[in-house]
Amino acid sequence: MSSSASAVSSRLPDFPWDKLEPYKATAAAHPGGIVDLSVGTPVDPVPDIIQKALAEAADSPGYPTVWGTPRLRDAISGWCERRLGARGVGHRNVLPVVGSKELVAWLPVQLGLGPGDRVAHPRLAYPTYEVGARLARAEPVGYDDPTELDPAGLKLLWLNSPSNPTGRVLSKEELTRIVAWAREHGVLVFSDECYLELGWEAEPVSVLHPQVCGGSYDGLVAVHSLSKRSNLAGYRAAFLAGDERVLGELLEVRKHGGMMTAAPTQAAVVAALGDDEHVRVQRERYAARRTALREALLKHGFRIEHSEASLYLWATRDESCWDTIGHLAGLGILAAPGDFYGPAGNRFVRVALTATDERVRAAVARLS
Repeated sequence: MSSSASAVSSRLPDFPWDKLEPYKATAAAHPGGIVDLSVGTPVDPVPDIIQKALAEAADSPGYPTVWGTPRLRDAISGWCERRLGARGVGHRNVLPVVGSKELVAWLPVQLGLGPGDRVAHPRLAYPTYEVGARLARAEPVGYDDPTELDPAGLKLLWLNSPSNPTGRVLSKEELTRIVAWAREHGVLVFSDECYLELGWEAEPVSVLHPQVCGGSYDGLVAVHSLSKRSNLAGYRAAFLAGDERVLGELLEVRKHGGMMTAAPTQAAVVAALGDDEHVRVQRERYAARRTALREALLKHGFRIEHSEASLYLWATRDESCWDTIGHLAGLGILAAPGDFYGPAGNRFVRVALTATDERVRAAVARLS
């Protein structure tokens, strides 16, 4: 490998999950087997209506388009209006993507950002926001309140509500204030709303809601995924909605890059976005698991902060997160260390709700 090729990975942080392997081995040695509450990958079946749509589109010998079929764009537009309260969402306001992680990692590059540009993300955040900035050679900047940032050179502002890892939800008032500030300073806002349909003690709101954006999508793009709400992580299915100028530019770039959602997946997304019942059923599963794990962690001496939405409990025993990870591994339970999401999380662990009912019961028994 040439030195220039290897230099790309040298810009990136160490892949955090590799550090968890020894603890995973400890947990796996438990007589009752591991309860893996670390990654947050769905474990429940893909709903039948979606599997059927995928199978019926299996004979897809031709290339799909980057923009997606008209049926897919209709489905995305309709869902945004029905579920987000957005208004006037046309085909030019939507763009399918190959799972949201791909989009987050490569967005700064696709926007043409580079040295001298700054990309802001929450101080406690999904690590891929920082990775995306580093891939573009831009500067990643963490924040507690984005309106306190110096806007000079700030080209992209990531919001994440509900938050991964903390489950915190930004109120309509907070979002409105941030959007107004970003527009005042000409900062493009991308709002990662992948957990929006999983609010428990708060009702998450999209930046595309008229009371937040004032009826205009200028400078705003929302990111949505079907991985969690429809158990489609294996399908790589997500989409963007918002500013048509930004999405038009991304469409042209992504055409050249061949970043196409597979045709059977496009058909599956149409079915998934047209059916709300499977989302309700999955929400009930997660709600029950959340209640059981939350009570067990509290009784075990944990304190839980935020966690009013999303698929995680943000928990602490007021010690180093790695001490907590070691303690849980001894019980056969694997969680995610809080410092994976930034130094501010070094006394917390993230506990995912994505385990089968049987595994959740095992975790609850071990914490009792």
